[in-house]
Amino acid sequence: MPPTAPPSPTPPPLEHLLHLEVTVAPPIEIGATPGGLRRVVPITGGIVSGPLLTGRVLPGGADFQVIRTPTETVAEARYVLESDQGERVYVENTGLRTGSAEDIARLRDGLPVDPARIYFRSVPRFETDAPRLAVLTSHVFVGSGVRHPDTVVFDFFRVG
Repeated sequence: MPPTAPPSPTPPPLEHLLHLEVTVAPPIEIGATPGGLRRVVPITGGIVSGPLLTGRVLPGGADFQVIRTPTETVAEARYVLESDQGERVYVENTGLRTGSAEDIARLRDGLPVDPARIYFRSVPRFETDAPRLAVLTSHVFVGSGVRHPDTVVFDFFRVG
């Protein structure tokens, strides 16, 4: 009798916990570096909502980007959320945005692009001392984003 294969893991469920609308200033272009075109996008504020918390995105963060190729951008954003109760959450959100060279150029120039034409996913990490928000530090999250000319919209999902 042949050996029985061990059971395969089942795909984990996703639970939507946060919706962010992050306002941004025009990018600061650093230039073509050995790693790609480097730029910094200042974060000026925004709102956060969802079943876990409501509040705002504090100004002062930034999205540090490298446009590696005409079709691929890597983003590393760092910013702070503040709940309506005054709890603060530090966020490091690492993302990948891909699309056609034409669409990525339009985004770079601050022009609108149909979100269905862009792949924009991220892996956020959170730090907080708020006991009520401990789920943020004890689970893995994934994000799905949309870039608008002056706003970045993200939905974050807890991986079950």
